[in-house]
This record gives sequence, structure tokens and C-alpha cells, in this order.
Amino acid sequence: MSGAKSQSRPVRHALVVEDSASLRALIAGAVTSLGFEVEAVADSKSAMKAFAHSDPDLLIADVDLGSRPNGVELAHILRSQAPYLGIVFLTHFPTPESAAHNLVLPERSAFVNKSSLTDLSDLERSIESALSDEAEPAVITAGVEVNPLAALTAGQLSVLADIAAGYTNAEIAVRRGSSVRAAERMIVRTFDALGLSDDPAHNPRVMAAMLYARHAGLPPGTAT
Repeated sequence: MSGAKSQSRPVRHALVVEDSASLRALIAGAVTSLGFEVEAVADSKSAMKAFAHSDPDLLIADVDLGSRPNGVELAHILRSQAPYLGIVFLTHFPTPESAAHNLVLPERSAFVNKSSLTDLSDLERSIESALSDEAEPAVITAGVEVNPLAALTAGQLSVLADIAAGYTNAEIAVRRGSSVRAAERMIVRTFDALGLSDDPAHNPRVMAAMLYARHAGLPPGTAT
């Protein structure tokens, strides 16, 4: 034989983990269009079973899967078995720090706010960043509207999620392991950070819950 055969790029495999069936199908279709073979599942337990037989190059996981392990914990478990695994996190939260709920994101992972997934190029950029040797993760957020939740600390976001879920001040105190007075102070600081404290025409608790639902979605367990 004369000359070498041209080498085609090997097919890459992706594992998509998203508990929303409609969004899972949307993401799986988008990733397939980028040339990946895709397996899509709804939770971490299914993901670990799929990982065992598919050996994916890429994990795309919602941070909050509605059950444990969550997306961040799943990523650490799978990365420990496959150090080469590219990781892309999807979430409604405005920043990686707030999305991780005080958990450490794996190195070389990308972060995509779901509200920015209106352009396939954003998803493709995050995937290629996750699969590269970059030390810093790509952070892709929606650029059209300023997200007021971005100004909040992780603790304030947690309190805001409890408010949006309908918990009272006393219930929030129990959930945080604090006194009611301490919880009330945190709630007031959260309202201040959102610019809701100086508007006598509106109930800041209602406005805060509406902002959370608009920019982060309904908290898990919230009645719809």
C-alpha cells in the first residue's frame, strides 16, 4: 500500500444528567448535533450505571438533580475514576460559587447558566473548554439581563431559596440551625442586597420570592 490512510477524528461520548425530561432531551439533541454520541439520564444513580459501560469523554450535569448525589458530587465521583473526564455544569444559579452550595467544583470544569442556552455556540464553547487543558473553567452566563441574584452571597441565596419555598422566619431559623433573630437579620440583609428594603409600596418577601423564581427557578419541593 502506498501512503497512509487518513485518520478520522474518533467519536466522542457524552453523558447528560438532567432531571427535567424536556431539558434533558433538548441538551442531548444539541450535544448530538455537535458530533457526540450521547446517553441521557435523569439522576446520579442512573448516571453511574451508564458511566460503567459507556466510558464517556464528557459529563454534562445539572447541579441540583433533586436527589443525592447532586451534580457536583457525581462529578467528583466520576472524575476520581476517569481523570480525563470533561465536566460541564448546568444551573439556574448566577455564579459557580452559589450553584455549588459550598462544594468545591472539580478542576477544568465549565459552568453554564441555563438561561444562556439560547445559542448552540455557548454550549459548544463550554464543552470545548471542559475538554481542554485549561486550568480555569469557562463561565457562561446570560448577557441580556442583569441578574440581581448575582449580588448575593451563598448564604443569602440559601435564605432567598427558603423564602421562595414559603418557609417562615422560624422555619428558616430551624433549617439554618440559628436563632429566629439571627435568621431575621439575614433576611433583612438579603432584602437590602436586592434593593427591596426601601420600597414601601411592595411586600419585600413577595418581591424576593418572585425574583428568585424568575432568575433561579422554583426551589425543589415547591408546589406548582
